[in-house]
Amino acid sequence: MRINRYLAHCGIASRRSAEKLVLEGRVKVNGMVVQTLGCQVDENQDRVTVDDHPVQCEGKKIYVLLNKPKGYVTTAKDEHGRKTVMELVKIDGRLVPVGRLDYQSEGLLLLTNDGDLTFRLLHPRFKISKTYYATLKSNFNPRDFERLTRGVRVEDYVTQPCEAWFYGRTPDRVAVCLQEGKKHQVRLMLAALGYEVKNLRRVQFGPLVLERLRAGEWRHLTSDEVHALKKAVGLSD
Repeated sequence: MRINRYLAHCGIASRRSAEKLVLEGRVKVNGMVVQTLGCQVDENQDRVTVDDHPVQCEGKKIYVLLNKPKGYVTTAKDEHGRKTVMELVKIDGRLVPVGRLDYQSEGLLLLTNDGDLTFRLLHPRFKISKTYYATLKSNFNPRDFERLTRGVRVEDYVTQPCEAWFYGRTPDRVAVCLQEGKKHQVRLMLAALGYEVKNLRRVQFGPLVLERLRAGEWRHLTSDEVHALKKAVGLSD
């Protein structure tokens, strides 16, 4: 949105007064002074200051994509003293992980303070797909794809149908795309077929994909990504 509208939206000043702040050179975006009223601000990515004081919208929603490394738990605190994903995301405000990746798994993890969006993304009714890349300790038999995709018995339930295929160039690498979100589901599904997972990485969550982030790195979602998430669960911006 335009810089003057953003400042007004955050309660800094009226749009007209905000225009004056911009023209006087008192507003910075990402550390750079802006003096053009046509400057566009992405409220999910850009850092805005007025007179070098950070602008924070009351109730501003924050959306973060983290490439979770192994060896971190997906909670705010851990009673066993293990490292948590919150130690990786240095940001003001309380964020909540959307779903979980287990301690030895890695990959795409969404964190936000948007409770309504979180609830819907995790609700089975909205059928949000998740894709995982599994590296196995043995080669996967192509004949097992049919069993995997139609559903397998795991403990006391049968999993819903899913999609699965080879990724990469070796037969020990299998991609699994599912809409369920039960604990350790991909590992348990493959174990039910006799396969042990050596490495598990989530690469897709709904419209979000993991790319250009090293393990432990994070970034804010773009406005387009936030819009796509909300659209997927029937929410308006």
